[in-house]
Amino acid sequence: MSKKSVILTGIFLGILLIIFLSLSIVIVDETQYAVILRFGEIKKVIEQPGLNFKTPFVDNVVKFDKRYSIYDNPPERVITKDKKTLVVDSFIIWRISNPKTFLESMRTESLALSRLDDIVYSGLRNTLAKLDMDTIVTQERSFLKEVLDFSVNNVKDYGIEIIDVRVKRTDLPLENRNAVFERMKSERQSIAALIRAEGEKEAQRIKSEADKRAAIIKAEALSKAEYIKGTGDASATKIYADAYQKDERFYKLWKTLESYKEIVPGSVIVLSKDMEILQYMK
Repeated sequence: MSKKSVILTGIFLGILLIIFLSLSIVIVDETQYAVILRFGEIKKVIEQPGLNFKTPFVDNVVKFDKRYSIYDNPPERVITKDKKTLVVDSFIIWRISNPKTFLESMRTESLALSRLDDIVYSGLRNTLAKLDMDTIVTQERSFLKEVLDFSVNNVKDYGIEIIDVRVKRTDLPLENRNAVFERMKSERQSIAALIRAEGEKEAQRIKSEADKRAAIIKAEALSKAEYIKGTGDASATKIYADAYQKDERFYKLWKTLESYKEIVPGSVIVLSKDMEILQYMK
């Protein structure tokens, strides 16, 4: 055999060796699982990263991501305890925990996601059916714990681990939204009317009490004024009496002169000269 033939043979064998090695080597990343299948039967599960080997042309390799993933469930309708329909938009945080079990039960990730969707929806439907809408809106964390426990228990036989279930949004169906808003508006208007009526009633009560108090104060003031006036008149009468007793003639003169002040100014008076009232003018 010539030297050239030997070189060509060596090159050919080298190429075959490289092809053989490339078909035999399995490189597993640290973020992956690898499962070696032989005619559809699981021969080996590789969970650690590194270099591994398989039989070329016979064995097949299936790789799965071992990291946590977020699956966004499509919005689903559920009916609450008070017979109200809600559209719930949720998501799941999950990963493949056992590649052998996962492959035997689910085969593909798309099938697994479909199964996850069914399980989580069942958990949401069963849990929300026991709660009214107000409780769902105000106590999201408590009912999600129940949904998570339900989902975890139902996927453990599939080699899947779920660490969280969350609700992004709960909303009313579009066709019911306007009717519900109108009903809520009517309820708020009724409450507002009731509050206004109570306010007017309270205002009327306060006004009546104020009027009553004002009347009492006015009556007390008038009574006190009459008392003071009466006391003053009594005091004046006593003073007049005391003055009369001290000098009867002078008191009579003073009272007569006081009468002149009332009678004479601006008046034309015709009197008899014998009238007693004119005795001081003679």
